[in-house]
Amino acid sequence: MSGGPGMRVLRLGVFLLGLVPFAWLAWLTWQQQLGPEPVETLTHGTGDWALRFLLLTLAMTPARRLTGRGEFIRLRRMLGLYAFFYLCLHFAIYLWLEHAFDWQEIQRDILKRPYVTVGFAAWVLMIPLALTSTQAMMRRLGRRWKQLHRLVYVIAILAVLHFLWLVKADLREPLLYGAVLVLLLGLRLRWQPVRGRGFR
Repeated sequence: MSGGPGMRVLRLGVFLLGLVPFAWLAWLTWQQQLGPEPVETLTHGTGDWALRFLLLTLAMTPARRLTGRGEFIRLRRMLGLYAFFYLCLHFAIYLWLEHAFDWQEIQRDILKRPYVTVGFAAWVLMIPLALTSTQAMMRRLGRRWKQLHRLVYVIAILAVLHFLWLVKADLREPLLYGAVLVLLLGLRLRWQPVRGRGFR
């Protein structure tokens, strides 16, 4: 399934599945079924999916190496862009619903609370990756493209720290994500990087 109709069907399926969390949150919002803390539900929901898609993006190269199937690499860019999409939603909810675009309060919050600081840093670092995640930018940047997209590992570390520092009681979920990231980083150190497209 290196190309042709089969790959197009797979890409379409992944594209539609990537929209399911957004559609579900939108439906809950429309039906006013977000629970007693609707802003918190939206914030955590979008943040969780941003991190999940980010880890899925990082898992594509190991999946290709372990299975020998090139389809995983072809899905990597789409998954990375979905991670950026949900991260942007997460940040927009923070700006709008939590702080009503009070820029002075937002600035103080980013500087004061470490989990907000690392989360904001992850979003900022992800912007150039999203903007350069095209074949045209790959050709234009050459070797610098690969170096730039290695930032995705730094972003993933910051995202896990953001979640870990945010949670005050039950740490099982952020620690699980952290364990997955450690595994992916370990595989990265063990294997030579594989040339591909989009988010690495």
